[in-house]
Amino acid sequence: MGPGRRRVVWSEGARRELDEAISYIAENSIDSALGILERILGSAESLGTMGERGRVVPERGDGSVRELLVGPYRLLYSLGESEIVILGVLHQRRDYQGWARR
Repeated sequence: MGPGRRRVVWSEGARRELDEAISYIAENSIDSALGILERILGSAESLGTMGERGRVVPERGDGSVRELLVGPYRLLYSLGESEIVILGVLHQRRDYQGWARR
């Protein structure tokens, strides 16, 4: 890891949500599933050097919890001093409050 770079870590819940989303998309199109998987993984990895670029999650209003929009998904993450924790992969139509309660 270079200077100014944070480590990107996936929570178990985020991994599970990503797997579920990709499996669901793959039921109709393997190519689409692989495309969104590549975009989500690339976006997550890029947070190691550009973590502040995501917007603050509107439902939280907490500057340490941010999101990137990747296709129809919200890539939710926690911004720490030395690492970025991917908290979830949430479809934009899904209720954030319901997701946050689990």
